[in-house]
Amino acid sequence: MMGLALDVARRAAGRTSPNPMVGVVIVRDGAVLAEGWTQPPGQHHAEPHALEQLGGRADGATMYVVLEPCCHWGRTPPCTDAIIKSGVRKVVIGTVDPFPLVSGRGIQALQDAGIEVVVGVREHECKRLNRGFLKAVRCGLPEVTLKAGMSLDGRIASEDGQSRWITGPAARARAHGLRDTHDAVMVGIGTVLADDCALDTRLPGGRNAVPVILDTWLRTPPTARVLSAGRRPLLLCGEDAPASDLPADIVRLPRGPAGIDLEAALRAVVSCGHHHLLVEGGGTVHRSLLGAGLVDRIELFVNGRVLAGGPGFASGPGFSLTDAPAFRFVSSEPVGDDLHLALERAEL
Repeated sequence: MMGLALDVARRAAGRTSPNPMVGVVIVRDGAVLAEGWTQPPGQHHAEPHALEQLGGRADGATMYVVLEPCCHWGRTPPCTDAIIKSGVRKVVIGTVDPFPLVSGRGIQALQDAGIEVVVGVREHECKRLNRGFLKAVRCGLPEVTLKAGMSLDGRIASEDGQSRWITGPAARARAHGLRDTHDAVMVGIGTVLADDCALDTRLPGGRNAVPVILDTWLRTPPTARVLSAGRRPLLLCGEDAPASDLPADIVRLPRGPAGIDLEAALRAVVSCGHHHLLVEGGGTVHRSLLGAGLVDRIELFVNGRVLAGGPGFASGPGFSLTDAPAFRFVSSEPVGDDLHLALERAEL
């Protein structure tokens, strides 16, 4: 049943931040009575969403929930109140919520009301599901995923600058699916100037992530498609960048010789409520994030052609074998004529 709750939670991917993705399954006598998942911010959390389908009552039932129910007022009432009023007899929780206003208090509130509570069922999977939220709460940084479409020899463009299209339509559709399930999508100003990218999600029923541009000197042209194609962009620039009236949210950050301080940039992303960040390049941005140890996951779409020239997936000074960032393969899957590889940081 917790596995089902995890599947239900994934329906909310990309649509909940700054709230976590939570799934709920309510069961009585072995039968599933209701399922619920986190609604967009300001609407029902997963527990009330499920209970609403039962008229608020679930007498004698067991509730499976991937994350500890909240017990404080925010934009919505405490979920523990709804659970206690519903008549639920037992609550099975995947993992504790580290958010300071919850962190064990939700469990205690349920126990004080006489509800049996079990904690830690499929805990690793529940934590993995909400890694962005948990990382943001604990250290103020988002979950960072690098994504690239590349040739067999790791090039993201040909020597003469052509990048459309290295991968095929099936791989590009899968890549747009990643935008749909992330809160924000980041590129460097070089990618904006070279490709005039829109960074929108071109899928039926897809949702646009918030575009984030690393633009130290605010060189984004007023005609750039990214400024009007989807959601209002977030432009991260240096403290001494020129004044600008671009239609974007502009955040000024400390910078060093190589540009904006990347950790400060990621903290700014979290402060705007975005916990799952997809980074689409270019190679210099990838190399900088890898070198700073800020990457959690990599999604690669690999085509079988060899370019033997052009910018690489990670461009810049090479790493030694000893110091090279290490990732482990999580999955590999053919997508059309391309191969989709997913990797995670080795220590995760």
